Formats: sequence, structure tokens, C-alpha cells
Amino acid sequence: MSLRYKFVELSTVTDETLELCVNEWVAAGWVLDGIHFAMRDSSRRPSMAFVAFVRNTPDGPGDGVSVERAGGGE
Repeated sequence: MSLRYKFVELSTVTDETLELCVNEWVAAGWVLDGIHFAMRDSSRRPSMAFVAFVRNTPDGPGDGVSVERAGGGE
């Protein structure tokens, strides 16, 4: 088994958007791993939130994800 991660970016941060996001992905089999907030100096409210989820997946042949395939390569 290997861990798989999912990150969701929320540009509108309210209790409702956080609740909807967490409930949607937990219902799809993901486990909440954490929430990270991006703050602005001029406001006490977060401007963005990054919600992290994790789940176990079975290891299989060719299951590795390269940086290029994931869209992060050059």
C-alpha cells in the first residue's frame, strides 16, 4: 500500500466552502490531512485555503507518478 495525496485550493474561504469541500472528498474515500491558510497582511480573514487529503492505494506495476506526467516537469 502507498499513500496518495490530494490538494484542493479554495479561493473563497468560509465555513460553508470548507465544509462542502471536506464533506465532498471524505465521501469519495479521502481522509482529511490538514488545512493551510494563506493570509493577507491587510485582513484578518484568510484569502485562500489549501485542503489536503490522503488515502491508501494498492501498489501496482507502473503506479509511480513522474514529475512530467503529473504536470510539474519542463
